Amino acid sequence: MNRSAGMNAGQIIGTMNGRQVVGLDIAKHVFQLHTVDMGTGEVINVQLKRAKVMEHFARRQPCLIAMEACGGAHHWARELTALGHSVRLLHAKIVRPFVSGNKTDATDARAIWLAVQQPGVKFVGIKTAAQQATLTLHRQRELLMKMRTMQTNALRGLLYEFGATFARGRNALFEEVEQALEELSPQLPQMVRDSLHEQVARIKAAIQDIQTIEKRLGLQLKADPQMRRIAQIPGVGLLTATAAIAIMGDASAFKSGREFCAWLGLVPSQTGTGGKVRASAASPNEVTRTCAPCSFTGPEACCRTPRSLGRGSKGSRAAGHVVIVAQAAKMARTIWAVTAKQQDYQRGFQSLRPQAA
Repeated sequence: MNRSAGMNAGQIIGTMNGRQVVGLDIAKHVFQLHTVDMGTGEVINVQLKRAKVMEHFARRQPCLIAMEACGGAHHWARELTALGHSVRLLHAKIVRPFVSGNKTDATDARAIWLAVQQPGVKFVGIKTAAQQATLTLHRQRELLMKMRTMQTNALRGLLYEFGATFARGRNALFEEVEQALEELSPQLPQMVRDSLHEQVARIKAAIQDIQTIEKRLGLQLKADPQMRRIAQIPGVGLLTATAAIAIMGDASAFKSGREFCAWLGLVPSQTGTGGKVRASAASPNEVTRTCAPCSFTGPEACCRTPRSLGRGSKGSRAAGHVVIVAQAAKMARTIWAVTAKQQDYQRGFQSLRPQAA
């Protein structure tokens, strides 16, 4: 899941001078292009087959191409950037207000063309192929974990119908399931016992696949200097270090660590009307919860002891959650600072604001 973050439009106005702005709506087979000839004022709407996209832009003068940050957008951004064009990715919620009339490819391309030229708009950072590869491993691991959990819960429920109960935890289930199947052999037909044994084998195979992916992530951690750098931060492990770099993309796309926290959803959201602004609870996005364990797994481990929970958080689940989110935000700011400044983590380091001239 992508969310808008990074530089604002005012920072690229200089690069837009002399370059024509093109809105490109990408799809599986047919792409829609929208632009306006600044010399004649002609509105140009062109449909391009997928195989003809690179050929079309290879013949054009360098221009600014805007696309919606959807599936395949990062791939096309890298390809078009290699041709000398400037590419900007926009979040869907930024483009949606500019869609007028029926939603078609032509109106979407026009909305993208309008949205990219608005002042103050923020863009999605373009990820490299290596960063997307890391996210692919994390998403495969997430899928395997979901399958493992579903298979385990289903096995518990099926055996519970025959009176078998197990202690909490996956290890306890595996220790007792073989004995339970033997005890239930008089009640269960052979084909059912065989099917349940096959389900146990599937769960164990999923666990082995998860461990294999984690080993591959470990090799990637050793090969990437940025991942090794943030792995020095207390509470940051293998999954956190690999996922954080892949999700962040280019650290320079964020002005500060606080902006990175806001992009992750680790700050309270605000709603206002009638001159009153209310701050609601922080709502970490899906990427933060699943692909970025740094936001919750690490802080939860740090908050298990009363000493690290802090004042006012004992005996209150709500207060404890607030502390966890606060520590997650602090960890995210530290990760951004270490990555953006290209320096190793220093325990007890205090940053100083530059003094005004």
